[in-house]
Amino acid sequence: MAYASITKPSLHFNTKLWTGTGSNGNAISGVGFAPDWVWVKNRSETFDHVLFDRVRGDNKHVETNNNSTEENEAYTLAFGSDGYSVGTNTLNKSGNNIVGWNWKANGAGSANTDGSINTTATSVNTTAGFSISKYTGTAATATIGHGLGVAPKMMITKRISGGNEDWGIYHASIGATKYLKLNATDAEGSSSGVWNNTAPTNQVFSVGSSSLTNGSGTYIAYCFAEKKGYSKIGPYTGNGNANGPFIYTGFQPAWVMIKNAGAAEQWRVYDNKRDPFNHMFRCLFPNANNGENTTDNGSEEIDFLSNGIKIRSSAAQLNGNGNTLIYMAFAAEPLVANVGGSIPATAR
Repeated sequence: MAYASITKPSLHFNTKLWTGTGSNGNAISGVGFAPDWVWVKNRSETFDHVLFDRVRGDNKHVETNNNSTEENEAYTLAFGSDGYSVGTNTLNKSGNNIVGWNWKANGAGSANTDGSINTTATSVNTTAGFSISKYTGTAATATIGHGLGVAPKMMITKRISGGNEDWGIYHASIGATKYLKLNATDAEGSSSGVWNNTAPTNQVFSVGSSSLTNGSGTYIAYCFAEKKGYSKIGPYTGNGNANGPFIYTGFQPAWVMIKNAGAAEQWRVYDNKRDPFNHMFRCLFPNANNGENTTDNGSEEIDFLSNGIKIRSSAAQLNGNGNTLIYMAFAAEPLVANVGGSIPATAR
């Protein structure tokens, strides 16, 4: 029997919910680890999705729903040992409901010299298959070290200085000749300039001359590899039916992001804290600043099961007939942890 490599996923990924106080220095604790990548969204109002990481440091953020460069706004978010503190901005607006998704890497990181471009810092959690790398683009074909020791199956890049540019997405299911944009609804595009038509290896990922991944300026890259019982990155094919596909992950999901790669549809994120019971309909949209969907109309319906995800919608954004849809999921608990380990996951 195959057992999970991570028996307690909450030591590497966790979701935190809070209500804004409007006061500076509101401490958000109880994450369960020192987070290194934090993605925050005000659920109540039309505010941007904001992303922070320890490689770039406190208060420096980029926004998934637009192509802007990095902003450095004082008193926005300061990292701590079991969470972070937030200021008086949209991350803490009084009375608003807010969500923070948190991943563990390895602090501020250090230089990686595996590629033709040396990273100024790479922060790596090899156990959980996650790394953060900061590098300077050359506008010419190059390779960049990711530090994972295995080939990543999903990568997210953003130019943070040198001019506005869209977010670049690599997903193994559509391959290195194609790309998606996190800040857009666009279907997959094709370009050798983005990933140089070359799949990542266990040491490096490849980039061409496209400013999506390697123009002039500074970039940040978030790389993800699969780990049994903790993360799953893959495709499924839509059938256009309310009785949609079942996606086996080998764990009870805590968080999932889905995109119809074959059509112009929104990205969608679900988690088990905002929707603690099936079915899941409180989605957020990484490509848009909309508040959280709170209407249970069936069009956003999925179920988190003990061993995967069940699509229960005929809507194109989740189940376009014949379309390839991509996803990345992280675990609440593995289906089977280890010999003599925790009780196997049960259905919600």
